[in-house]
Amino acid sequence: MLGVLTDAARPLTPGDVRALLLASIPLSYSTVVTILTRMHGKGLTARYRDGRAFRYSPLTDRASMAARRMGALLNDADDHASVLRRFVDSLNPGDEDLLRRLLKDHPPG
Repeated sequence: MLGVLTDAARPLTPGDVRALLLASIPLSYSTVVTILTRMHGKGLTARYRDGRAFRYSPLTDRASMAARRMGALLNDADDHASVLRRFVDSLNPGDEDLLRRLLKDHPPG
């Protein structure tokens, strides 16, 4: 759902989001409202009053969300070394090189 908001040129109502998702994910209007409300509560979206409805826009991008999910999954694991090792083993060669450069340039902390 964040992707729909990120791709939009303007803040969207729950009805707008549902219409854009309907072809791939048939969700009820109330489900879309619930998800958008939760996303707003987590600080992922801004919410603007528009008459009786709200419009939502993203406060983060796809890369930040992916990084947040990766961090949450790592934090849920007991053995971080095993998870990271398997992650690195699954990378494409170009991504592995990029990760090495990013780690080299990133100060510890």
